[in-house]
Amino acid sequence: MSLHVQKSPKAVYCWLRLIALLIVAWSCCGAAQAPAGPSVNTEAALQAAYARLYDFDFKGTHEILDRQRQLDPQAPLVLAVKCAAYLFAELDRLKILELDFFTDDDKVVDRRKLIPDPVIRQKFFDTVAESDRLANARLAVKPDDPDALLALCMTTGMVTDYAALVEKRRFGSFSLAKKSHVWAKKLLALNPPVVDAYMTFGTAEYIVGSLPFFLRWFVHMDSVEGSKTKGIEELTLVAQQGKYYGPFARMLLAVIALREKHPEEAERLLAGLAKDYPDNPLISKELARVSRRLHPGGVVTK
Repeated sequence: MSLHVQKSPKAVYCWLRLIALLIVAWSCCGAAQAPAGPSVNTEAALQAAYARLYDFDFKGTHEILDRQRQLDPQAPLVLAVKCAAYLFAELDRLKILELDFFTDDDKVVDRRKLIPDPVIRQKFFDTVAESDRLANARLAVKPDDPDALLALCMTTGMVTDYAALVEKRRFGSFSLAKKSHVWAKKLLALNPPVVDAYMTFGTAEYIVGSLPFFLRWFVHMDSVEGSKTKGIEELTLVAQQGKYYGPFARMLLAVIALREKHPEEAERLLAGLAKDYPDNPLISKELARVSRRLHPGGVVTK
């Protein structure tokens, strides 16, 4: 993985939009406020499922969620997280989650070799539809139901991810991303504010702030100023205080550090992630790559 990247405006635009879409599905997590009763057990199951997901144990993630589905069949978040497990297993299989995918502009622009699995695609979209049905049923009774809003934010974002990263429908996916921002804004309006929800807007700030002026002129997202500094600050806030998505924010910040030519910061972030998630093979591999570039012939950070 090269730490020195030649960044044309077109390539930067593609990369930034793709990395943003990749995290949309994770952007609002933690907004749900666990109510009293059986849903507290669902919250515990979701925590356990995310722990497995961060270690890339997709089978273990599904097992936890399937058990909880039997106990709480009306919970849209259980299905929304299953969607995430399907999506990220596919992204991992296609090697889209590797850092050099996002730091090598040629790989971002030319993805002709990516062939989606039709079986996984069907399972993914069927699960999205069922999660959305349950979420909309809740909203019909309680328009500000946090679990329902969160589930819709997640599934809308993941459909966006699939369109952009797997099916390579770049421009169509951008309009879907704006819909995800609508759900994210509603989640941020909950009282108290949810730190994890800043993932969406922090990423958008970085994207818009990195675009050439002529592209920025045509890009408009509510509540986004186009400040790279603000974007990094909001992502750092999620990394430090996020309930569910602190680790994912740290991964994104590591990618940004490489793009901004700060490999030492990327190494620090990846080393922390490798310590927290030692069973995740991708994190360990990416840390080794960065460390070899920084310390040729020396000791590789573990």
